[in-house]
Amino acid sequence: MVRVTLGGPGFEQFQPKDVTDNYVKILFAKPELALEPPYDLAALREQLPAEDVPVTRTYTVRRINQADRTIDVDFVVHGDEGLAGPWAAQAKPGDRIALMGPGGAYSPDPTADWYLFAGDESALPAISAALEALPEDAAGVAFLECGGPDDMVDLVKPFGVEVRWIRREIRDDTTRSLLAAAVRDYQWPSGRVQVFAHGERESMKALRDVFLKERGLGKDQLSLSGYWAAGRTEDRFQAEKREPIGQVLPA
Repeated sequence: MVRVTLGGPGFEQFQPKDVTDNYVKILFAKPELALEPPYDLAALREQLPAEDVPVTRTYTVRRINQADRTIDVDFVVHGDEGLAGPWAAQAKPGDRIALMGPGGAYSPDPTADWYLFAGDESALPAISAALEALPEDAAGVAFLECGGPDDMVDLVKPFGVEVRWIRREIRDDTTRSLLAAAVRDYQWPSGRVQVFAHGERESMKALRDVFLKERGLGKDQLSLSGYWAAGRTEDRFQAEKREPIGQVLPA
């Protein structure tokens, strides 16, 4: 995990939503094209081949610091794989990046009796922000899938919220059931729960069955979606959201 702090004059245009899962779409251009942000995407689409137009990658904002006029964005880095991770690993003060947003829709429901969070590294920034926003007397549990001890970061949370790290040795088809199995085996408290579950798409589909079919939760109790899909670029992942394979919750 690499945290990058973004700031500068562009912060004046950043208008956060009153939610804990503010997210932005960061624009990445091919270095060899020497394009300088901000980008006029409409003009670039007319001037450049489709493969040379800057592409977007979606990231949750970990923290917004109004006093310092900065935002923190956490990146999962897989060596030289992908666009965003390598950029974050090599970023240095003075580098420029363009982004769009923010969007977002979730905030902890103050009327819930307890809270359940579930996700992998991609959801850790949003879950961390939500835990920090809970009232001090909140109760609940967070199931966090990770690849090893280096990913198990300290979290600020109410005393009554338990954190359970779910370790995976490798990522394959079997790991897609890890979170669902942990949530299924959990001794659920009584009372009305609010759920925030986000991460790898097939893992979220497995959780959907636990929440809707086994536990009978209403959709008004759920914030559930796939942030990414194994074996897919974000471009393909976003396109598949319009197809049956890409839909986590039924319409």
